[in-house]
Amino acid sequence: MNIRALSLSVALACIAFAGLAQANDTSATSKVVSLTEPPTQLCKVVTADMKYIDKAGNPEEISYRKLSDACSQQN
Repeated sequence: MNIRALSLSVALACIAFAGLAQANDTSATSKVVSLTEPPTQLCKVVTADMKYIDKAGNPEEISYRKLSDACSQQN
């Protein structure tokens, strides 16, 4: 095994462990208050809104694009 492959493996392992450490940190979490999206019968991309309480306890809101709920009901 050459040094380049070994270095890459070590770097990827460090990144994986750092990700696990962050994922297990549950001391301060956000709380989702509501998820809303416009009603539609069609499977299409819509703008959804999420209201949540952040780690500091402040209410926040974010909009994002997603497939409508109608998509999950189609075969």
